[in-house]
Amino acid sequence: MKLQVERDPLAEAVAWTARALPARPTAPVLAGMRLEAGSELTLSTFDYEVSAQATIPLAADEPGTVLVSGRLLAEIVRSLPAKPVDLSTDGARTTLRCGSATFTLMLLPAEEYPTLPDMPQTTGTVGADAFASAISQVAIAAGRDDTLPALTGIRVEIAGDMLTLVATDRYRLAVRELRWTPAVPALNTAVLVPARVLGDTARALTSGAEVSVALATAEGNSTDGIIGFEGSGRKTTTRLLSGEYPRYQSLLPSEFSAVAELPAAPFADAVKRVALVAERNTPVRLTFSAGEVLLEAGTGDEAQASEAIGASYDGEDMQIAFNPQYLLDGIGAIDSDMARVSFTTPTRPAVITGKGEAQPDYRYVLMPIRSAG
Repeated sequence: MKLQVERDPLAEAVAWTARALPARPTAPVLAGMRLEAGSELTLSTFDYEVSAQATIPLAADEPGTVLVSGRLLAEIVRSLPAKPVDLSTDGARTTLRCGSATFTLMLLPAEEYPTLPDMPQTTGTVGADAFASAISQVAIAAGRDDTLPALTGIRVEIAGDMLTLVATDRYRLAVRELRWTPAVPALNTAVLVPARVLGDTARALTSGAEVSVALATAEGNSTDGIIGFEGSGRKTTTRLLSGEYPRYQSLLPSEFSAVAELPAAPFADAVKRVALVAERNTPVRLTFSAGEVLLEAGTGDEAQASEAIGASYDGEDMQIAFNPQYLLDGIGAIDSDMARVSFTTPTRPAVITGKGEAQPDYRYVLMPIRSAG
């Protein structure tokens, strides 16, 4: 194999493809990145769970396929000067040249590399920027405990031209509704996608206008299903998660006894300042009354802090306590200059949305810490 490619497209393609490299490969070849030169250069990685593939233009003298260490290639390409990159293979080695820099890499046995899964048939398309924004709003609430694998996923519900994205770690719940263009308008299904993979994928596909979503579910057994995403010459697939997902609809309050509206940025800044004295797992207490909210942390002989900020408030005076980081996550995710906080009682979940939205497309539900104050 002998080829030449521009440095910047190569660096972007290698970085994208390296996403699927396993941290602890079960076989040496899974640490490799496959480079296949033909009319284009196709870079691939696969760990039997997640596959990633990128295609870029090239000038090839001799087509061919090689398998090299993915992480080493990523580090090398990231450090190269902005000049054309030449790649040539000789026996069990491949040589990479860029300007006056030369690297020689040992080849891995390409014939032992697993076959990447086929991309399923396209299910629909969605705007790339809107998709990335929606995923980031929801992913903050996904669980990180691998002993509860279903909670580490984002539930993707498809109903006609509406996508509903849901994530929860049992302490908070994020729900985002998003319009899309379905290939099959009558499709009505729900799948569970690993949150980490979905978040990385959505962010990386914003260079294009749209993302194609491709879904294949096994009848009666979602463990054999995969979902694929494609855009801007890049595509990835991942296995779907299995397991029973919580019936989250029961956690969404339908009526509220009090509602507060306050500027999001000053609210977040005040939470950060007051939380400086809060020990690990110690809540920040919020007391809502007419015209203001008082934030407090610390009690007794501990360090203490308090700060009051102006707020529009409709309801009886109420004190409620939250994990400060979970509260900050919700304020930062609403994509609005005003935060609307709706309550029922101090022991029931509160809902954070953007300002004055009768039917918000994003809801962040936060469980209070009942033992506080």
